[in-house]
Amino acid sequence: MSKQTIRFACQNCGYVSPRWAGRCPECGEWNSFVEELLEEAPKRRESRGKVEIVPLSEVEVTEGKRLSTGIEEFDRVLGGGLMPGSVILIAGDPGVGKSTLMMQLARFEKLGKILYVTGEESRAQVRVRAQRLGIKNLESLFVLAETDLEAVTKAVAEFNPPVLIVDSIQTVYHPDIMSAPGSVSQVRECSAKLAQLAKVTGTAVFIVGHVTKDGIAAGPKVLEHIVDTVLQLEGERHYAFRILRAYKNRFGSTNEIGIFEMQETGLVEVENPSEIFLSERSYGASGSTVTAAMEGTRPILLEVQALVTPTGYSVPQRTSTGLDYRRLSIILAVVEKRMGIKLGGFDVFLNIAGGVKIDEPAIDLASAVSVISSYKDVPVDSGTLVIGEVGLAGEVRSVSQIERRVQEAAKLGFKRAIVPHANFKGAKSKLDIEIVEVQKISEAVKLLI
Repeated sequence: MSKQTIRFACQNCGYVSPRWAGRCPECGEWNSFVEELLEEAPKRRESRGKVEIVPLSEVEVTEGKRLSTGIEEFDRVLGGGLMPGSVILIAGDPGVGKSTLMMQLARFEKLGKILYVTGEESRAQVRVRAQRLGIKNLESLFVLAETDLEAVTKAVAEFNPPVLIVDSIQTVYHPDIMSAPGSVSQVRECSAKLAQLAKVTGTAVFIVGHVTKDGIAAGPKVLEHIVDTVLQLEGERHYAFRILRAYKNRFGSTNEIGIFEMQETGLVEVENPSEIFLSERSYGASGSTVTAAMEGTRPILLEVQALVTPTGYSVPQRTSTGLDYRRLSIILAVVEKRMGIKLGGFDVFLNIAGGVKIDEPAIDLASAVSVISSYKDVPVDSGTLVIGEVGLAGEVRSVSQIERRVQEAAKLGFKRAIVPHANFKGAKSKLDIEIVEVQKISEAVKLLI
């Protein structure tokens, strides 16, 4: 006979406890424990056959043929295309465009039949979205309005589609598990069943998931280990740009990003993001500096804006958008200590224009120059690119892939680049742009301000 047991699981990290607790001891989240009722089946011993052990040199390697989704930015993030039998988790904030991106896959007939399992919307709502996106070949997109995982599994076995889209994993439930849909047990078991289904049938499975208030994929951390690829669709609600970023990819790199623009017809690929992000740049204004960030193998030129103004509070404000707040604190401390500029009586606001979030240190020098430019109210030369990491001693440290960054600036008409002294070793003659090397932050400020 089966025996019922009650346990409490954290909805944030998946930690399981026999008793309820106000705070999870694993992740520290408050009020995240939910009661789950489980039925334990009697354990049976199964006889196993002969175990085959072979040397690694005798293992045959078969390269799977990737399928092109027809969206170059999407293929770039996936590592060159869609791998048959892979399981891809795509997460993002509500309304950021997850379902829109999945629906746009139906535009390309090369993928074949696509089975779209919807648990949040009706068939009519899916049809209305497809018409709004201008999808013409609706005969290749098949819709299943179902939340029962066994029904989904049966449909895949009968239909055998090359691509399966489950929107969303929080609405699907396994009938053998007593907990509610969206709980840790349901998300974990349903994802494991879908992963097993993908490996057996060769169907590429897209799992659409929600995000928590901290901006990470909702559900237990074990979910990220079950799937092959974890994609995050990022974007501010008030900006038209969306960034598709890979946090895990067993079939490619996690350094590449895809940039889209949300329009009435859906997500449109941005071919030249540097030109788009700099299109609304104001010339002759203080506190504005152009820098180059690397996202995988792609250089992107960005505008770093700073505003330094006298504070009206006892404690000055420090606000950053697109840059880590702790990184801003370090940059301000270096500016005060090494440049002798006292910012204790000023509010400092730093912004990466376009709603982009950058976490690499190559934009440190541009951030420091923008702050000093706004403080002195002196504009920076609009035709100069500024690249470099700032150390605590005020030195400008080298960055990776400097030539790609400078070449991108030369294509857009920049005449000069301020770069770290340790980066260039006889490569300046290959670039159609003036290269100025600096070793200290003070040298860059003298050249620019």
